[in-house]
Amino acid sequence: METTPDPSWFFNRELSWLDFNQRVLELAEDDSAPLLERVKFCAIFASNLDEFFMVRVAGLWDQVDAGIDARGPDGLSPREQIQAIRSRSLELDRRLTRVFERKLKPQLTENGIKVATLADLNGTERAELDRIFDQQVFPALTPLVIGLGRPFPYISNLSLSIAVLLRDRETSTRVLARIKVPKELLGRFIELSSEKERVLVPLEEVIAANLDQLFPGVEVLDHSYFRVTRDADFTVSDEADDLLEAVQEEVRRRRFGEVVRLEAADGMNPELKELLVELLRLQQNEVFEAGGLLDLTDLWDVVKLGGFQELRDKPWAPVTQPRLQGEDGDPPDIFAAIRQRDVLVHHPYDSFSSSVERFIAQAVSDPDVLAIKQTVYRTSEDSPLVSALIKASERGKQVVCMLELKARFDEEANIEWAKRLEEVGVHVVYGIPGLKTHIKALLVVRREGDQVRNYVHIGTGNYHSTTARLYTDLGLFTADPEIGADVAEMFNLLTGYSRPADYRRVLVSPHSMRSSILAEIEATVAAHKAGREAKILMKMNSLVDRTCIEALYRASQAGVEVEINVRGICCLRPGVPELSENIRVVSLVGRFLEHSRVYAFQRGGDWNIFIGSADLMPRNLDARVELVTPVEDEIARDQILDVMERCFSDNSNSWVLDSSGNWSRLSPEGGERRNAQEELMERHQTLAATALPQANG
Repeated sequence: METTPDPSWFFNRELSWLDFNQRVLELAEDDSAPLLERVKFCAIFASNLDEFFMVRVAGLWDQVDAGIDARGPDGLSPREQIQAIRSRSLELDRRLTRVFERKLKPQLTENGIKVATLADLNGTERAELDRIFDQQVFPALTPLVIGLGRPFPYISNLSLSIAVLLRDRETSTRVLARIKVPKELLGRFIELSSEKERVLVPLEEVIAANLDQLFPGVEVLDHSYFRVTRDADFTVSDEADDLLEAVQEEVRRRRFGEVVRLEAADGMNPELKELLVELLRLQQNEVFEAGGLLDLTDLWDVVKLGGFQELRDKPWAPVTQPRLQGEDGDPPDIFAAIRQRDVLVHHPYDSFSSSVERFIAQAVSDPDVLAIKQTVYRTSEDSPLVSALIKASERGKQVVCMLELKARFDEEANIEWAKRLEEVGVHVVYGIPGLKTHIKALLVVRREGDQVRNYVHIGTGNYHSTTARLYTDLGLFTADPEIGADVAEMFNLLTGYSRPADYRRVLVSPHSMRSSILAEIEATVAAHKAGREAKILMKMNSLVDRTCIEALYRASQAGVEVEINVRGICCLRPGVPELSENIRVVSLVGRFLEHSRVYAFQRGGDWNIFIGSADLMPRNLDARVELVTPVEDEIARDQILDVMERCFSDNSNSWVLDSSGNWSRLSPEGGERRNAQEELMERHQTLAATALPQANG
């Protein structure tokens, strides 16, 4: 292995992420999928791209502005990355416009949902639209003229606006005006009543049709739509005296971040565009012209329309894990089930409410439970889990909540939860300075006779009841004494003042996770060289860490078979002769968001399997507190290996990565059709139905 890796060994992180978003777009282009699901993927694609520009592209511009020319493992400078991102983003935006305007809109119309322009409306509909404008829209508008002593108004992040070019008929003075489209107040679409179909008219078009009422006595020369994206990332000083207050202040400042993207309607008046570029202090390569509707994130409004079930995926109701079903209608004793042996749950196939939520609910009501400790990274606004922590504190139990205030775009929700929890006496901590706490762990300390036993849940996903129905995540319930002691010490580290412990069984970053993963890879290589059966299976959101990638290359060079299922970013280049020819990389992007992290190493007849919160990325291994647990229960291990086999065999919603960086969608091609997510829904339904009779949750 060369001392200095060749840049050709690595794909660029940001461009790989754009490849992932392209896979999302391809689901929108898939004619075999239900219509509203395809519309949903358009909205997801657009929302993903917004966040990418707010965080990743903004970070690259920060490097350029600071004069930083550092090149990553792939050899690209920040400026070169920005240019490549621009080219790919424009290409993908054009594809998004084509699929929505040319395919999905006509099909929606055929199925009774008409996203209409003004030209599509008849006289009756126009009259109704005028009435709605006068009564509902006009009072919510604030036209702002720029110039003539009036400063350029602040334009909020991701807001949709109308730029209007005006001329005074007496003086011939030309000025620019801006109107914010108040879609947060009124919704993106105005719905017109119709017996035959749902008619949806974009709010900006309704406003644009009535500009003469907004600027009476002034000539409206032209108008166009635009949208700005601002830098929304922030950092909080490790030396902040009050972390809660510091995060609140940074969240407020986020609104005023630098503009990193101007989306302008295709064919915008050059004079309008030049004025906007000048006033927003932009470079030309920060301007993105888009055909069709701007801001397709608002297609969620279409997706959420009532009815039209025939245009959606068949509903899925999560089932109760068989081990957590009660007998004869009695509620289950989850503690007893965990004492018997470890319990593995797989969401959204297994119910979150009848597993994790029931676990903490039983802990709250059990008089023998002494303490409940939980990490919270993201959670729902009406979180039953956080409400349970409040109830537990009111009942006199010791309650600790490690609440990560710096969870990106969830800061405000977490701040509010922090305040509520502190008000009732919950011990709220915000983690370790300089590190985000991304661990998904829940510890229940229970008195049993003259002993105390730790019950633990360690997962790959957030304690979030909504995303638990949408994301695939694994969770392990265990009463293993050593794992319980490790998790207890981890909480003491988060809440107290101590050096990282030498953990017995779990892997914790930044303390030991990278070195432990590398050791597992090297041990697997050694087993292969000794003539034993050896294999590496990994499943994660992103694979970026250079050291881990190089270790996987060494495994491939030694002849070890490596299979990687990565949802998003993959910087590893597979299939390169004498480097990575034994590595296969696939990506599963489907109905549910693949979110679980699994690291499995076969040596002989044994498997070492780990699940947890961490991806193999520098941020996870170096700048976050993460926890990964071994899975040693034989049944649980077999369950995980079954999941992995299905995910690697999927040929319905999977793509395979080649050595050139191309992702090719797999298909049955006359063979057996495999759809991992459908198979898992069917399997879990069957297992639940053949277990004890119990209503599913």
